Amino acid sequence: MNENRRDERVSCLVPIDAKKNDPFDKTRTIDFSKGGIGLIANNEIKVGQEIVMELDLEADNDPVFVVGKVKWVTPINEAQHYRIGLSFDAVDSGCKSRLNKYFESHSRDTDIDID
Repeated sequence: MNENRRDERVSCLVPIDAKKNDPFDKTRTIDFSKGGIGLIANNEIKVGQEIVMELDLEADNDPVFVVGKVKWVTPINEAQHYRIGLSFDAVDSGCKSRLNKYFESHSRDTDIDID
């Protein structure tokens, strides 16, 4: 897999809350940056598929709203799962600065839990 990341990613292992039978059902995050998010999915999700995401970065603040777009999908060897890379193609107004601020304040942490 080619490494095309522009932003530092950190571990972020949390499930995605999606409707049953949605392509993102039973999907979980694996890593996260201010420019995108990495997923592990049971289903192969099509490149170009979009998902609206609400990221609860900190308990006391409003969530950040983004539109993620699937950029690549790779099967995981000997598993019936897929590694998926999404970029944040749209970040709700006012949320981009909060996302940047969050990463500036957590840049030295190695693991982040999104509540």
